[in-house]
Amino acid sequence: MQLEHEQKLSLKQVFLPRYAANPYPLYQQLRRQGAVFWDEVLGNWVITGYSEVLSVLRDAHMSAARFEVTTDWIPAEWLAMMEPPIRALTRQMLFLDPPDHSRLRGLVAKAFTPRVVEAMRVRIQQLVDELLDVLLARGQSNLIEDFAYPLPAIVIAEMLGVPPEDREQFVVWTGNFGAILEGRELTMEEIIQAFVGVNQFMQYFREIIAQRRTQPKPDLLQAMISAEEGGDVLSEEELLGNCVLLLAAGHGTTTHLIGNGMMALLQHPQQYQLLKEHPEIISSAVQELLRYDGPVQATSRRAKEDVVLGGKQIQAGQNVLVSLGSANHDPAQFADSDQLHLQRLENRHLSFGQGIHFCLGAPLARLEAEIAFNTLLRRLPQPHLEEERVEWETGMVFRGLKTLPLLFA
Repeated sequence: MQLEHEQKLSLKQVFLPRYAANPYPLYQQLRRQGAVFWDEVLGNWVITGYSEVLSVLRDAHMSAARFEVTTDWIPAEWLAMMEPPIRALTRQMLFLDPPDHSRLRGLVAKAFTPRVVEAMRVRIQQLVDELLDVLLARGQSNLIEDFAYPLPAIVIAEMLGVPPEDREQFVVWTGNFGAILEGRELTMEEIIQAFVGVNQFMQYFREIIAQRRTQPKPDLLQAMISAEEGGDVLSEEELLGNCVLLLAAGHGTTTHLIGNGMMALLQHPQQYQLLKEHPEIISSAVQELLRYDGPVQATSRRAKEDVVLGGKQIQAGQNVLVSLGSANHDPAQFADSDQLHLQRLENRHLSFGQGIHFCLGAPLARLEAEIAFNTLLRRLPQPHLEEERVEWETGMVFRGLKTLPLLFA
C-alpha cells in the first residue's frame, strides 16, 4: 500500500507493510515527535503519551460523538439503503456522550457484571475444550480460524441469543463494520459495500427481534428489547445499532486478544514456559498481553471547546486520535515498556480504554482469555509456529492476525 507523504512522520504509516508485524517502533518515533502533535497527513491531532491519552479519555470536554451523520456525499441511488445504518451507528454507545450514553450503557451493563460473567466460566471451558479436541486431532491448525475466532463468536452469540451457527456470516458483517471504523482510505465502492453489509447485519437483527416480540427468550437480546429504566426504552435505531456493536465488538476484539497474545507467548519461550508451569499467574499474564499487543490500538474524540493539552492548543471541533498502542508502550509509565513481563505488577494499561467509555465487555474478554491461554498451554503438545505463513491485518484502530499457523509435535 503506497501512502502519500510517506516521508512525513504520521500515524497513517501504520498501514505500511513494514509495520504490520510490529507497529511499536513507529509509535516510539511518534512519541519522540511529541506526546501531543498535529499530524499533517491525517489532518488530526495525535496523542501518543500515556498521561495525555488518559487525560483525553477522562475529559468531559472531549466528545465521543464523532461519527459523521451527513449524507450529502452518498450517491442518490444508494441514499435509501445507507441512511438507516448511518443513523443507527450514531446511536451506538461508542459514539454517544451523556446523558444518552449513560442511559444506554445502564440498560446493557447488567448483562456484563462480574457475577453474571463468572457464571459463564463452565460453558466457556467446555467450548475451549471442544474446539481444542478438533484441532489437536489434526496435528496442525490455523489457530485464528479454528479457535480464536469461533470461541468468542459462540460466547457472545449465546449471550445475545442469536444462532451461533451463523458465525461465518458474522465475520463478514463484522469486517464491514470494522472497515467503517478503521480509518483506512476507502473507495466509494468499498464504502457502499461496507454499509450494505451493516444494513444486512441490522436486517438480521430486525428479523430476530420481530420473532422475539411473540416468542421471548431469557437472554441479553430479550433484555434489550424489553429494557426500561426510568420509563425510557431503546428506540429501534438504538436497539439495532447496539446489537451490531455488541456482536461485532464482542467477538472481533477477543479474537485478536487471543491471537495476538498467543503470538507473543510463542515469540517469548521463557514467558510461555513460565505461564505453563505457573497457571496461577494467568490474571496478571492476560493484563500484560493486553498491554503488550492489544487488539484495539486507537480511538478518537472531538474537542467540544478549546483545550490545552501537552502545551498544545486544540481547537473546538478538531478531531483527536488517541494512540492506545503507543500509550501502552510509553516508558514514562511502564518500566521495560517494550518487554513482555507476565508478572508485571504495575499494569494500568489502556487497552480497554478509560473513563465512561471503558469497555463494557472487559470482564468477559478477560475471562475468555484466561481460560483460553491456560488451556492452550496445558493441552498443546510443543506447538511450532510456522512464522513464514503468519499474516497480520494492517490497521490503525484494530490489530490482529489473519493466520496463526501451528504444528504440534
